[in-house]
Amino acid sequence: MFDNNRIERKIERLERKLDLIIKHLGITDPSATFGNSEIDELIRHGKKIQAIKHYRELDPGSGLKEAKEAVEARERQIM
Repeated sequence: MFDNNRIERKIERLERKLDLIIKHLGITDPSATFGNSEIDELIRHGKKIQAIKHYRELDPGSGLKEAKEAVEARERQIM
């Protein structure tokens, strides 16, 4: 019925919409409450890979995909 790429695109659209709603309502994203200053600084300097590595250091239980998604969500919020 659905292929994986289609589901992933739908999820990405939903995440973008949720990010916009969170930003509009002025709600702090609970998944981005720790280490933001260091991660933000790395993102602003175009060091996304280092930001992902730093995220994983702060949350050792997170996988690479989860860390990448969290950093990308943070990037959308600050840019």
